[in-house]
Amino acid sequence: MPNQQTDILFQLIKSLTKAEKRNFKLFASRNQQGGDLKFVQLFDVLDKLNKFEEDVILKKLPQIKKQQLSNQKRHLYKQIMSSLRIIHIQKNIDIEIREYVDNARILYNKGLFLQSLRMLEKAKQLAKLHNQDILHLEIVEFEKMIESRHITRSIANRAEELSEESTKRVKVIKGVGQLTNLSLQLYGMYIKIGHVKNEKDAVIMSHFFQSRLQVTHPSNLTFFEKIHLCQAYVWYYYILQDFPLCYKYAQKWVDLFKANLSMIKHDVDLYIRGYNNLLSALFQLGYSSKLSTYLGELIAFEEANKHNFSENTKTLLFLYKNTTKFNQGFLEAQFPDADAWIPQLEKELQVKLHNRKIDQHRILIFYYKIGTYYFVIGDNERAIDYLNLIIQSKVGQLREDIQCYARMLHLIGHYELGHFELLEYLVKSVYRYLAKIEDLNAVQKEVLKFLRKALYMNPKELIPLFVNLKASLQKWVEHPYEKRSFLYLDIISWLESKIQDRPVQEVMREKYLKNRR
Repeated sequence: MPNQQTDILFQLIKSLTKAEKRNFKLFASRNQQGGDLKFVQLFDVLDKLNKFEEDVILKKLPQIKKQQLSNQKRHLYKQIMSSLRIIHIQKNIDIEIREYVDNARILYNKGLFLQSLRMLEKAKQLAKLHNQDILHLEIVEFEKMIESRHITRSIANRAEELSEESTKRVKVIKGVGQLTNLSLQLYGMYIKIGHVKNEKDAVIMSHFFQSRLQVTHPSNLTFFEKIHLCQAYVWYYYILQDFPLCYKYAQKWVDLFKANLSMIKHDVDLYIRGYNNLLSALFQLGYSSKLSTYLGELIAFEEANKHNFSENTKTLLFLYKNTTKFNQGFLEAQFPDADAWIPQLEKELQVKLHNRKIDQHRILIFYYKIGTYYFVIGDNERAIDYLNLIIQSKVGQLREDIQCYARMLHLIGHYELGHFELLEYLVKSVYRYLAKIEDLNAVQKEVLKFLRKALYMNPKELIPLFVNLKASLQKWVEHPYEKRSFLYLDIISWLESKIQDRPVQEVMREKYLKNRR
């Protein structure tokens, strides 16, 4: 097995674009003939391999001894990173600022104090312009060090000015840190449990949020403080299922970037995350027209700027666009190109998962959406195949809500296929699972109770049962906490399809055309 460093090097080389590979070759040969360098030869061999095999490498490079290989790999890694820095310095403002700071350090070490201060001033102006608060503080602290050790006479009252500037930056960084901590903690809670399940959970969540929200004057916040405040509110209201307020703060998030266009270039990922949250809120609110409008904006933004995007940004756009495409399909109950789109999506998911560009959480979401899609169009066998991928996954407590409703939809799929003997066992299994994770709510109880009763009944006797179950569930549709079941599974449309003897998709489409907004 290759060691971790080897894996890292191999992954890095495979992630390079053609332009980055070309730049590396030019960088490596800047002082001598690149082809004569062992680390360049190693690069060429690794670039052509489909998987890392040390024996193959040593066979192709007899001039590199086995005991030399680790040093050559380490050196190659450093050289690649140095060449990438040259390319990305024009795309990442923080790298450009750090170069100024690095140059200032070199000048200072040579005893050129005034030149060092001038270099730091350039860096500081960039940091101010692009709201780079941590780098701004680092620069100020460097300036303070120079002023305290050398009599530069650069500006009168310099000590007081730098001290005040440092104090202000520390306060801003503390505020940003508190807000990002809060956003991260809320996100972690959602990943684990999903939406709040009851009033007790809502009270705990509210106390948690309010006790950690220490913003006193929102109007005086810096750009990133405002963004991270919006982010915290988005997660808070999303977890509480308060989608109108979630939409409000997601809209503010996107509008803040639109009012500060230079910040989009600085942190494009954060900008498109805002769009994703906006699209998610619109889906939950059922605003299909607005969802289409904002999705169109996101796609237009991608088309205009994709040549500048990093792999991270491309991956995020892949996730967000495909998630929204599913959501739009569920809202409108139609999937025009699904036969070609979904197989291609699954292939891309597997490649991205293999290359560690997408996490298991996102995979679970897509499997659930694909399973739900097949259920909606009446292909229950394929729906079960995808739901099984969730049920059989070894992900512990990750997205227990998705794992829970995958099991519920899995039961309904088997019911549709007439697998009654299997269902008797599966219903008991799901009961045990829901009791174990303490997530057996009223809607689930009603559905499970129905399935146990309906297993061996005459089909002619089932219509009254479907009618009664729909009536029982209808009272929970607007319940503050029980309604979350309907966010995951449109059980009402399924019941109506059974009562009316019509396809689920047809029922959902009719509802959309009647109530679209």
